[in-house]
Amino acid sequence: MSIYKKLHTIQQSVRGFSKDKKGHGYEYVSGEKVLSHVRSKMDELGVLLKQEVLSIENERMDYRTGVGTQYEKPKSEILSKVSMRFTWVDVETGEKDENLFGANGQNDWDKGVGSALTYGERYFILKFFHIPTDQDDIDNPDRKPAPTDQDDKKAKKVTVSEAIKMISDASSTEELVKIYNENGHLHKSKDFTDILTKRKLELKQTT
Repeated sequence: MSIYKKLHTIQQSVRGFSKDKKGHGYEYVSGEKVLSHVRSKMDELGVLLKQEVLSIENERMDYRTGVGTQYEKPKSEILSKVSMRFTWVDVETGEKDENLFGANGQNDWDKGVGSALTYGERYFILKFFHIPTDQDDIDNPDRKPAPTDQDDKKAKKVTVSEAIKMISDASSTEELVKIYNENGHLHKSKDFTDILTKRKLELKQTT
């Protein structure tokens, strides 16, 4: 069996993977899930995948987190642009199939390249075997972030009664500041501001 027939056999064994991971607001197919399936078929058919780094370009990215809040601070990361070559090898015949691929990874100073390599391996296999990835596909212009806990909180606004209970349960002025900042829709409520001021005075008297 030629290497291309073996690769086709692997592709035939692939079915649509369901997304099982979430990161940076996006759902995606985990590398573990893709590779565990493909590798079992590779072992069965005697096929290896060799990953080589051809070039690395690093760029410092400076930005600020928590913009507009009291937690605003500067942050720096490294954007690594990596060019790679993936080579399928038939262990029985030595037949090869070479493919060029590129990937970017942005992370802490010592993790950018690792992120790019991990991302590159996962998406090379996804693209090579035409594994459908739907919303997590970087090439899909309609992809949308997966809902986060913060999104859920924004969708469901706290009522005055709920806010008053939160204020009553607060044990520090820091908690009161957080409650105030997270509930801008209640700033015009006299009940909300009155109980907030009262609780703030109570906490100051106990410290």
